[in-house]
Amino acid sequence: MKKILFLSLVALGSTAFAASNNFKVDLFQNSVVNGKTLKAGEYKISVENGNAVIRNDKGSIEVPAHEVTLAKKAQSTALTYLNNTDLQAIRVGGTRTQIVFGPSTATHNGM
Repeated sequence: MKKILFLSLVALGSTAFAASNNFKVDLFQNSVVNGKTLKAGEYKISVENGNAVIRNDKGSIEVPAHEVTLAKKAQSTALTYLNNTDLQAIRVGGTRTQIVFGPSTATHNGM
């Protein structure tokens, strides 16, 4: 059975930038996103046109991702892991934004 682990980050964790689709997150453990390994550390993430650019001072990667609008603001940032290493999503504290890694599965019907 697949195990999902929520790792909540407190005030020393992630904070949102001023722009709505640019965020800062601290990874407290090595993480895998879409088969690419990110070492623990501070990252900046921007989401645009179905991709997330995840960057730090050593470089950047681009992976499929999309934003989901939450019903309520998240009180704290939380990372969702599958199997303790595969980063699936980031809920951004203080916002209604969740970044989900992988392509959007939503069907667009003109609404």
